[in-house]
Amino acid sequence: EKEVRLILHHGDLTDSSNLIRIIKQSQPDEIYNLAAQSHVAVSFEEPEYTANSDALGSLRILEAIRILGLENKTRFYQASTSELFGKASEVPQTESTPFYPRSPYGVAKLYAYWITINYREAYGIYACNGILFNHESPIRGETFVSRKITRALARIKLGLQDCIYLGNIDTKRDWGHARDYVEMQWLMLQQDSPEDFIISTGEQHTVREFLEIAAKEVGIDIEWSGTD
Repeated sequence: EKEVRLILHHGDLTDSSNLIRIIKQSQPDEIYNLAAQSHVAVSFEEPEYTANSDALGSLRILEAIRILGLENKTRFYQASTSELFGKASEVPQTESTPFYPRSPYGVAKLYAYWITINYREAYGIYACNGILFNHESPIRGETFVSRKITRALARIKLGLQDCIYLGNIDTKRDWGHARDYVEMQWLMLQQDSPEDFIISTGEQHTVREFLEIAAKEVGIDIEWSGTD
């Protein structure tokens, strides 16, 4: 038992009693809330579930910390999103840029952002938001454009398909690597006092650039078809 370094618990952000039980049992020093229904398109199809898991789920964790009297022990990190900015009023965005979410996902995350600040100020919990821009890794969900591209190119290379269909390839994204972003999340909970930060690379690239670089890496020549 002493050699065990990782213990998995089955959790559900929509079940407050479940969260209270897990947190009471584990007595964590740090909680990183990375759980969410995080697909923007899905949030339009399932807005109620998105709100329940993304908005109220964050509240349930914070309330569990408060109910269990862990305000001075447990530090809380809330994974926020650049979708808070939505129809951004300025480029680039900063921590003081006004929010204008344009999806149920963005709205749910905005509630989570403010409830995190509220519990920090009302109950003295070390709680902070990391506003994450796009971060990628090989285990990114296949419905996201980065994985859609890399998976399709792999299949094309293996002769399993011959083309890939994409939407607006000139849209710009700030893409970073998930490993770097996780390190930043950890660093945010190591400070003397909690603050909210944007986590990004500060560089924008188009989907077209992403596709061209990925295709070059696997030796595929692109033949474009369709409107620019």
